[in-house]
Amino acid sequence: MSKIYEALLRAEIERLTTKDEVSQATTVPLPVRERDYAELSAGPGWPDVDVVASSVLNGLPSDPAKIAVKRWKPLLHQLPALGERGASVEQFRTLRSRVQEFRDLGVLKTVLVSSGLPGEGKSFVSANLAISLARRKQNRVLLIDGDMRRSSLHKLLGAPCEPGLTDYLSGNASMFDVMQRAHASDGMPSALSSLTFIAGGGDADNAADLSSNNRFKELIVKASAFFDWIIVDSSPVNVIADGVNLAHACDGVLLVARGGVTKFETAQRALSQLKASNVLGIVLNAVSDPPVSGGYYGYDAPGKQTT
Repeated sequence: MSKIYEALLRAEIERLTTKDEVSQATTVPLPVRERDYAELSAGPGWPDVDVVASSVLNGLPSDPAKIAVKRWKPLLHQLPALGERGASVEQFRTLRSRVQEFRDLGVLKTVLVSSGLPGEGKSFVSANLAISLARRKQNRVLLIDGDMRRSSLHKLLGAPCEPGLTDYLSGNASMFDVMQRAHASDGMPSALSSLTFIAGGGDADNAADLSSNNRFKELIVKASAFFDWIIVDSSPVNVIADGVNLAHACDGVLLVARGGVTKFETAQRALSQLKASNVLGIVLNAVSDPPVSGGYYGYDAPGKQTT
């Protein structure tokens, strides 16, 4: 394992030293009031045209938009970020802090999480990073399942899979139609109250076409006006082009590598696939002895986690 760590570290340092500078971002709060549904209505906190460019508001409904509230049944053993203490909780807090540090250096609101191959833990990282960000009460977080061929985030959250991203990208649903939030029922972790979710949606044989059309970029632009963070789980970049296509619309990318599984060549190829994107760093998943380095994020994932 040490050889893999050292090789990934060399690639990480080389990449970080050539990373481009980015510009400053602005944030508009997402006003949400929960009843049987969460209603976004014009009023205090809703962005005015003076605050958000007309190109962003173009296509948003003039009537109050409703974010459906669903009864989720999250898999708590796969979501350690919901906990109060423990090694995994602290590792995700560290990852959250590092991502925040990148934001302090420039514009960073939309983060795509990917891997080279399936089974390295990208969906696990996506979900837990989003939850960790949402645990800061001032943060309003949108989690998007962009792995349209093999969506799995809805399984981790215990949430409906449809409607979702494929429905929006196909033009069959609006942005707010595909958003959902957790019902504030007894036993539901309070950390999920600031999390909004867009599932993968229905089956799509044309996922490559959907990932490369302009509607995903439009979705990100519109949603960015209302959320502090947007986390996108994508398909593995070494297998299909969907993840690379989605990355073009995101501010930064986190690449996940699995300890004892990911080969150096796999990670190198993934970095090469993402060379046109702003790769923030490598997350080492399921490691018991993560290397000490400022460019690395490592944590112990649940033993059977293979998302």
